[in-house]
Amino acid sequence: MFSKILIANRGEIACRVIRTARRMGIGTVAVYSDADARAPHVKLADESVRLGPAPAADSYLKAELIIDACKATGADAVHPGYGFLSERASFVEALEAAGIAFIGPPPNAIAAMGDKIQSKKLAREAGVNVVPGYLGEIADTDEAVRIATEIGFPVMMKASAGGGGKGMRLAYSEQDVREGFEATKREGLASFGDDRVFIEKFIEDPRHIEIQVLGDRHGNIVYLGERECSIQRRHQKVVEEAPSPFVTPRMRQAMGEQAVALARAVGYHSAGTVELIVSGADPSGESFYFLEMNTRLQVEHPVTEMVTGLDLVEQMIRVAAGETLALSQEDISLTGWSVETRIYAEDPYRGFLPSTGRLVRYQRPAERHDEAGRTRVDDGVAEGGEVSMFYDPMIGKLITWAPAREAAIDAQIAALDEFEIDGIGHNIDFLSALMQHPRFRSGAITTGFIAEEYPDGFHGAPAEPGLRRGLAAVAAGMAFTEYGRARRASGQLGDPVDVPCDWVVREGAESFAVTLQEGGALVDGELVTGVLEWKPGERTARASANGQSFALRVARDRTGWRLTTRGAAHRLQVLPAHVADLSRHMIEKAPPDLSRYLICPMPGLLTRLDVREGDRVEAGQPLAVVEAMKMENILRAEKAGTVKALAAQPGDSLAVDAVILEFE
Repeated sequence: MFSKILIANRGEIACRVIRTARRMGIGTVAVYSDADARAPHVKLADESVRLGPAPAADSYLKAELIIDACKATGADAVHPGYGFLSERASFVEALEAAGIAFIGPPPNAIAAMGDKIQSKKLAREAGVNVVPGYLGEIADTDEAVRIATEIGFPVMMKASAGGGGKGMRLAYSEQDVREGFEATKREGLASFGDDRVFIEKFIEDPRHIEIQVLGDRHGNIVYLGERECSIQRRHQKVVEEAPSPFVTPRMRQAMGEQAVALARAVGYHSAGTVELIVSGADPSGESFYFLEMNTRLQVEHPVTEMVTGLDLVEQMIRVAAGETLALSQEDISLTGWSVETRIYAEDPYRGFLPSTGRLVRYQRPAERHDEAGRTRVDDGVAEGGEVSMFYDPMIGKLITWAPAREAAIDAQIAALDEFEIDGIGHNIDFLSALMQHPRFRSGAITTGFIAEEYPDGFHGAPAEPGLRRGLAAVAAGMAFTEYGRARRASGQLGDPVDVPCDWVVREGAESFAVTLQEGGALVDGELVTGVLEWKPGERTARASANGQSFALRVARDRTGWRLTTRGAAHRLQVLPAHVADLSRHMIEKAPPDLSRYLICPMPGLLTRLDVREGDRVEAGQPLAVVEAMKMENILRAEKAGTVKALAAQPGDSLAVDAVILEFE
């Protein structure tokens, strides 16, 4: 067994590997860039080594720096995590040349599966179902049109070396192919240095289901069931679960046996994932096809661990050390249901724009482990830390397990409400909304779920009437508590004001008449029983209303409260009944007119300004480019106008809502 492992990664996966290595009695070495000098994974490891500046190209992607760190610390093995160098065959070869073990598959398997065209040919030869398509070299657009027509529309054009949703275009007609083929080639060349493109049949009602495989160096390979990964946004996974609500035992066996056959064909060992695209329109379950093989640990591996009871990181370490798998296919069973949600630093209310900055507050839900359910959080951030523009915006992952699927989903909703994240935007409300969505809960999902269900963007989860009445009672209870505290303040002029029991709570155009009483409240004449656990100044609260318990994030909001729970923020104005009756005489304050300004929608770097003072612009015209999270965001004019003044210049670092320019 190894004496010391270096983790060639950062964030939550580095922390995840360190915890398992520590439990096994193995020393750990963390590596870090300047941006991560005080990151949790650096503090958690036994030793740490600086790699270089913040950009990944100057630090985490430099294989020679990783090897130097191994030699300097005496690490005899490297775990790559996922991303960065985890699927680079040349890195594995360099480690082997230096006498350092790689905790992962052999380089030939990585190379074979890294080429999308070659991997599909190998899969076909191994007897794995492959999507109908053309895997040869495509000379030009005319040939691409001919091939697409022969396969039958719709088709998907993909860059051979693509991944992460890049270099992919869907074509429903010859015109789509003519417009998209050359663009796909250019994207492949720019992103991956390879302009080869292949064309395959597009599967309708597609579900993304993957099989976890595990093999040792002695020829033993098993499959550990499937994961459903169909909830995606722009080809990026958002929610994963195991097992899949679509897969039958017969399907699982067929998929698993084909995945093992492919792994055996390329001499695979360690943990790996065979991704499949499955036609949800075929109830027989026989229409599943090879998509690609990820030759590394997946982000979503915890759901497999939850239902199998295995620690996949431990298994990878043991395999790399030459041990034989201690289990056979007959030993593997799936128990209960597990769901994982990915918590990202992005703002779903602003079109999922990335958010960077300091985590002013970060509190995670309590972990739970009992027969009725389990809650686990894998993260690599800490309160006071920073979400950097240089890396993936993932904050962490929430994993729940329960004996049944619906209970695991309900546990997600409850745990998401317990997160407290301030300082940056995050997608917790969106994740909670997904968990509550009737279609998701029914299991009738496809990879188009988010685009189909949220075509106009996300505006908060809809609250059912019982929850709205409960929140009105909670808000009135909070106001009552605050009034009671104010009444006890000493040195007041005159007699203390009585604390009212009758309140009016307004949310938007909706109004609730609330009368507080012992053990609950009357809301519009309907009894709401429950309790409120909260003291003035606390940022979180727990409440129950008619048997429904929920956690809330609490913020003062002028004449009321902003209560966030169950996937939405509710702005509630709370007034004593006699004051509310007089409020109709108050003049409404008109919100400022911001249409005259171009406002930065996210924190980022202003890299380009396309206009000058006095320029006339038309609706839709590009005005500026802001770079955030390694992505360029083009800001366009919403209407025609003339530029009056520039408030920022290229090279400026902008905060969210910063003014870039003003129109006349």
